[in-house]
Amino acid sequence: MISTAPDADWPDGLLAAVEDAGLNATAPPQQRWLDGWLVRTWPGSARRSRCINALGTGRRPLADRVSEAERLCRTQAVPLLFRITPFTQPPDLQGALATLGFQAVDLSWVMVTDRLEPRRGNDPPGLERVSHETFAEIVGAMRGTPSSDRTLLATRLHRAPVEHLGFVLRPSPEAPPSACGQVVLDGPLAGLYDVVVAASERGRGWGRRLCHMLLDVAAAQGAQRAYLQVDAANVPARALYRELGFRDAYTYHYLERAGDPTPPHAHPAPA
Repeated sequence: MISTAPDADWPDGLLAAVEDAGLNATAPPQQRWLDGWLVRTWPGSARRSRCINALGTGRRPLADRVSEAERLCRTQAVPLLFRITPFTQPPDLQGALATLGFQAVDLSWVMVTDRLEPRRGNDPPGLERVSHETFAEIVGAMRGTPSSDRTLLATRLHRAPVEHLGFVLRPSPEAPPSACGQVVLDGPLAGLYDVVVAASERGRGWGRRLCHMLLDVAAAQGAQRAYLQVDAANVPARALYRELGFRDAYTYHYLERAGDPTPPHAHPAPA
C-alpha cells in the first residue's frame, strides 16, 4: 500500500496547503515534536489525532526515534501509528519502518474541489448550527461512541487552532437530527468533517443534501476550495463526493505494528 503522489493537474502548492489544513483541522491539545515527527497522543478515537506525521527527515537513528515515540504513546495509552502521505519525509520511511515490523492499513483518499461558488439567498431550511458540545453528543450518538470520546471531541474542537462550525440537519424543527457535519475554515480552504447520517435515515438523500449545504456555508464564509478525507473502501461516499464536484487528489494510510495492543478506550472511527 503506497500513498499516491499528488496529481500534477492541481495548481502548484495547492495539495500541500490542503495537507497543512488537514493537520490544522485535526490538531489535538497534546502533541509534540520529535526530531522531525509531529507526535500526536490525544486519547480519542480519531486516528488523525493520535498518530505520527513524519514531516522532517530527522537526524537521530530511526530505531531511537521509534523507541521514544513508543514511550510517549504508552504514557497516554494510545497505539503507535504512523500516517504516511505523499509528503512524508523521508519518502522511503515506510520501507524503513517495515523492517521494524510495521505494516500498512486503512487507505484513505483526500478529495478536493476546484472551486466553490458563493451562496445566494437565505440560510437553507432545516440546517442548524450547534455548539461543540452539542455536535460532539449528536455525532457520538450517531456513531455509537462512548460518552468519554464525546467529551474528548468537544474539548479538541474548543482548542483547535482553526474554526470548526458544527451543523445538524433536521426534517422539521421538532424532529431529531437526520444528519450532521462540520465545516472547518482555514483561509481559502474549507474541510468537510464528521459527515454522518443517522442509521434510521440512510438511503434517503440526507447526506447529499447536507453536503450541498455545508459547501454553501463554506463559500459564504469566503472559502474558495474545499477538501475532505474518506475511507477508500467507502465506495458510495466517494461516488457522492464526485457528484458534488470533488476529485481524487492523493491518498494516505497508516502503519501499525502487528501484535500491538489496541488501548481499551479506542473505538473505530473515520480515518
